[in-house]
Amino acid sequence: MDFLSIKEFFKDSLKYIIIVLIFLIIFLYIIGMQQIVGSSMYSTLKNNDLVLLSKAHYKFFDIKRGDIISFLYDDTKYLVKRVIGVPGDTVEIKNNNLYINNKKVNESYLDDVTTSDFSLKKLGYDKIPKGYYFVMGDNRENSLDSREIGLIKKKDIIGKVIIRIWPLNKIKLIN
Repeated sequence: MDFLSIKEFFKDSLKYIIIVLIFLIIFLYIIGMQQIVGSSMYSTLKNNDLVLLSKAHYKFFDIKRGDIISFLYDDTKYLVKRVIGVPGDTVEIKNNNLYINNKKVNESYLDDVTTSDFSLKKLGYDKIPKGYYFVMGDNRENSLDSREIGLIKKKDIIGKVIIRIWPLNKIKLIN
């Protein structure tokens, strides 16, 4: 191989290296994928669904009540849950109804579920402190969520679930 063919090889390879680097940056910092494991988000998301996350979303927008998020749990696991309470909120469940700031919340995204009574006071808080969030799965009877694991730190939130991409016949934007 002479110098010109080596130079030509690197010149041709450069565009592929740049494309790979762009995809790597996108998947490290902007978009992520996660598989749903378990039934805690049923019926919104089901076991083995594959979702895309916007990792950059919360760099520009606030985390809102109702967002479905992915977060790091126990340093090794990623969970997907719905944000129920944001900083400053009070959260209470009584008689199978959710109350945020003492106002009953209509949770139209839920199937008929039974939810045990709960108060934020069980976690030692009157209100959700700054930088923390209260999350629950949509399948309240079968969900490892803030009722058991406590409040979620903002720094542990990976991103917002934006679209289900698998199974293909169920592709859907997630609100």
